[in-house]
Amino acid sequence: MTIKTFDAFSRLSFIDINRITNFLFENSEELRDTKTAIRKSIRYAAKEIPSLGGYVFVIDYKDEILGAAVVNKTGMNEYLSENILVYLAVKQGFRRKGIAKKLIKHTIKYCKGDIAIHINKDNPVIKLFEKQGFESRNIEMRLERK
Repeated sequence: MTIKTFDAFSRLSFIDINRITNFLFENSEELRDTKTAIRKSIRYAAKEIPSLGGYVFVIDYKDEILGAAVVNKTGMNEYLSENILVYLAVKQGFRRKGIAKKLIKHTIKYCKGDIAIHINKDNPVIKLFEKQGFESRNIEMRLERK
């Protein structure tokens, strides 16, 4: 298993973007966003759309994605984190084998500055993030305009 890192300098192909989008959509279960939102975050990370960029990390084995993470740069520091871990998913059947932990450790090592995550308060994966050094600080409240 290797971790592939994509950013503005190692362009993702249209096929890669779709493949990673589909993987994240299929493996995020009931907490998932739309494919359009997932694709937009990947394109933001790869600077395919005007942005500060970010990173896409993919663990694969024999051309099969086993885990993926998307980090977007925020351009902020001190008052908000410089990075936000937008998506992280591991393929069913490969969970609880250290893949998410490996992706989180790689993200921490690779990204400069603070890293924030938005996570549902009922998601059991919170404990994994806490073990990697993430702490609860704020509650996000959101006004969504439809």
